Amino acid sequence: MRPLRFILAIVALAFMALPAKAASIIETAQAAGQFNTLIAAVKAAGLVDALSGRGPFTVFAPTDAAFKKLPPATLKALLKPENRDKLRAILLYHVVGKAVTSDQVPTKPVQVPTLNPSASLKVQMGKGFVHVNGIRVVKADIAADNGVIHVINTVLIPK
Repeated sequence: MRPLRFILAIVALAFMALPAKAASIIETAQAAGQFNTLIAAVKAAGLVDALSGRGPFTVFAPTDAAFKKLPPATLKALLKPENRDKLRAILLYHVVGKAVTSDQVPTKPVQVPTLNPSASLKVQMGKGFVHVNGIRVVKADIAADNGVIHVINTVLIPK
Protein backbone atom coordinates (compact mmCIF):
# COMPACT_ATOMS: atom_id res chain seq x y z
CA MET A 1 0.00 0.00 0.00
CA ARG A 2 2.85 2.36 0.74
CA PRO A 3 4.29 2.38 -2.79
CA LEU A 4 0.85 3.32 -4.14
CA ARG A 5 0.67 6.34 -1.81
CA PHE A 6 4.16 7.34 -2.86
CA ILE A 7 3.24 7.13 -6.57
CA LEU A 8 0.03 9.12 -5.99
CA ALA A 9 2.00 11.78 -4.13
CA ILE A 10 4.49 12.05 -7.00
CA VAL A 11 1.67 12.35 -9.55
CA ALA A 12 -0.05 15.01 -7.43
CA LEU A 13 3.19 16.99 -7.14
CA ALA A 14 3.75 16.75 -10.88
CA PHE A 15 0.32 18.24 -11.57
CA MET A 16 0.92 21.00 -9.03
CA ALA A 17 4.17 21.89 -10.82
CA LEU A 18 2.43 22.40 -14.16
CA PRO A 19 2.08 26.08 -14.94
CA ALA A 20 -1.46 27.44 -14.91
CA LYS A 21 -2.67 28.62 -18.27
CA ALA A 22 -2.04 32.33 -18.43
CA ALA A 23 -4.69 34.66 -19.79
CA SER A 24 -4.47 36.36 -23.17
CA ILE A 25 -4.88 40.11 -23.53
CA ILE A 26 -8.55 39.56 -24.40
CA GLU A 27 -9.15 37.26 -21.40
CA THR A 28 -7.29 39.64 -19.08
CA ALA A 29 -9.35 42.61 -20.32
CA GLN A 30 -12.60 40.67 -19.94
CA ALA A 31 -11.71 39.67 -16.38
CA ALA A 32 -10.92 43.27 -15.41
CA GLY A 33 -14.53 44.33 -15.94
CA GLN A 34 -13.72 47.87 -17.07
CA PHE A 35 -13.21 47.14 -20.76
CA ASN A 36 -16.67 45.90 -21.80
CA THR A 37 -17.03 48.47 -24.59
CA LEU A 38 -13.52 47.74 -25.86
CA ILE A 39 -14.26 44.00 -25.92
CA ALA A 40 -17.54 44.63 -27.77
CA ALA A 41 -15.66 46.76 -30.31
CA VAL A 42 -12.94 44.13 -30.72
CA LYS A 43 -15.64 41.52 -31.38
CA ALA A 44 -17.45 43.79 -33.87
CA ALA A 45 -14.16 44.42 -35.68
CA GLY A 46 -13.34 40.70 -35.86
CA LEU A 47 -10.09 41.10 -33.89
CA VAL A 48 -10.64 38.66 -31.00
CA ASP A 49 -8.58 35.86 -32.56
CA ALA A 50 -5.79 38.24 -33.55
CA LEU A 51 -5.47 39.72 -30.05
CA SER A 52 -5.79 36.29 -28.45
CA GLY A 53 -2.94 35.05 -30.65
CA ARG A 54 0.69 34.53 -29.90
CA GLY A 55 1.78 38.18 -29.86
CA PRO A 56 3.55 39.76 -28.17
CA PHE A 57 1.40 42.88 -28.17
CA THR A 58 1.11 46.08 -26.21
CA VAL A 59 -2.46 47.36 -26.00
CA PHE A 60 -3.27 50.87 -24.86
CA ALA A 61 -6.72 49.88 -23.62
CA PRO A 62 -9.43 52.54 -23.26
CA THR A 63 -11.79 51.95 -20.36
CA ASP A 64 -15.57 52.00 -20.61
CA ALA A 65 -15.42 55.55 -19.23
CA ALA A 66 -13.11 56.51 -22.11
CA PHE A 67 -15.65 55.28 -24.65
CA LYS A 68 -18.38 57.28 -22.86
CA LYS A 69 -16.45 60.45 -23.75
CA LEU A 70 -17.20 59.77 -27.42
CA PRO A 71 -20.50 61.09 -28.76
CA PRO A 72 -22.99 58.18 -28.42
CA ALA A 73 -23.87 58.37 -32.11
CA THR A 74 -20.18 57.96 -33.03
CA LEU A 75 -19.75 54.77 -31.04
CA LYS A 76 -23.06 53.37 -32.29
CA ALA A 77 -22.04 54.09 -35.89
CA LEU A 78 -18.60 52.52 -35.45
CA LEU A 79 -20.14 49.28 -34.17
CA LYS A 80 -22.24 48.86 -37.33
CA PRO A 81 -21.02 46.19 -39.79
CA GLU A 82 -20.65 48.71 -42.62
CA ASN A 83 -18.07 50.63 -40.54
CA ARG A 84 -15.99 47.58 -39.63
CA ASP A 85 -12.88 48.79 -41.50
CA LYS A 86 -12.94 52.16 -39.75
CA LEU A 87 -13.42 50.47 -36.36
CA ARG A 88 -10.53 48.08 -37.10
CA ALA A 89 -8.27 51.02 -38.00
CA ILE A 90 -9.10 52.76 -34.71
CA LEU A 91 -8.61 49.62 -32.61
CA LEU A 92 -5.36 48.62 -34.33
CA TYR A 93 -4.10 52.14 -33.59
CA HIS A 94 -4.18 51.11 -29.92
CA VAL A 95 -1.94 48.06 -30.50
CA VAL A 96 1.85 47.83 -30.83
CA GLY A 97 3.29 44.63 -32.29
CA LYS A 98 5.66 43.96 -29.42
CA ALA A 99 5.47 43.96 -25.64
CA VAL A 100 6.59 47.30 -24.19
CA THR A 101 6.59 47.71 -20.43
CA SER A 102 6.78 51.06 -18.70
CA ASP A 103 10.43 50.58 -17.77
CA GLN A 104 11.25 50.38 -21.49
CA VAL A 105 9.63 53.72 -22.38
CA PRO A 106 12.20 56.51 -22.86
CA THR A 107 11.84 59.99 -21.38
CA LYS A 108 12.19 61.55 -24.83
CA PRO A 109 9.16 61.10 -27.12
CA VAL A 110 9.47 58.30 -29.67
CA GLN A 111 7.19 57.32 -32.53
CA VAL A 112 6.07 53.73 -32.17
CA PRO A 113 4.49 51.88 -35.10
CA THR A 114 1.08 50.37 -34.46
CA LEU A 115 -0.77 47.50 -36.10
CA ASN A 116 -2.63 50.19 -38.04
CA PRO A 117 -0.10 50.41 -40.89
CA SER A 118 -0.80 54.08 -41.58
CA ALA A 119 -0.39 55.40 -38.02
CA SER A 120 2.10 55.50 -35.17
CA LEU A 121 1.88 56.63 -31.56
CA LYS A 122 4.05 59.11 -29.70
CA VAL A 123 5.12 57.44 -26.46
CA GLN A 124 7.25 58.78 -23.63
CA MET A 125 7.83 58.56 -19.89
CA GLY A 126 7.17 61.79 -18.05
CA LYS A 127 6.71 62.67 -14.38
CA GLY A 128 6.68 58.98 -13.48
CA PHE A 129 3.95 58.02 -15.92
CA VAL A 130 3.82 56.65 -19.44
CA HIS A 131 2.16 59.02 -21.90
CA VAL A 132 0.76 58.04 -25.28
CA ASN A 133 -0.05 60.90 -27.66
CA GLY A 134 0.09 63.18 -24.64
CA ILE A 135 -2.46 61.12 -22.68
CA ARG A 136 -1.34 59.73 -19.35
CA VAL A 137 -1.53 55.96 -18.89
CA VAL A 138 -3.60 55.49 -15.73
CA LYS A 139 -2.40 51.94 -15.04
CA ALA A 140 0.63 50.40 -16.71
CA ASP A 141 2.07 46.94 -17.11
CA ILE A 142 -0.89 44.61 -16.76
CA ALA A 143 0.70 41.35 -17.84
CA ALA A 144 -0.95 38.85 -20.14
CA ASP A 145 0.54 35.72 -21.65
CA ASN A 146 0.73 37.37 -25.08
CA GLY A 147 1.73 40.89 -24.11
CA VAL A 148 0.98 43.81 -21.86
CA ILE A 149 -1.95 46.18 -21.30
CA HIS A 150 -1.65 49.86 -20.43
CA VAL A 151 -4.95 51.41 -19.33
CA ILE A 152 -5.93 54.79 -20.80
CA ASN A 153 -8.92 57.02 -20.18
CA THR A 154 -9.29 58.30 -23.75
CA VAL A 155 -9.98 56.57 -27.06
CA LEU A 156 -7.14 57.27 -29.48
CA ILE A 157 -8.27 58.31 -32.95
CA PRO A 158 -5.72 58.17 -35.79
CA LYS A 159 -5.39 61.27 -37.93
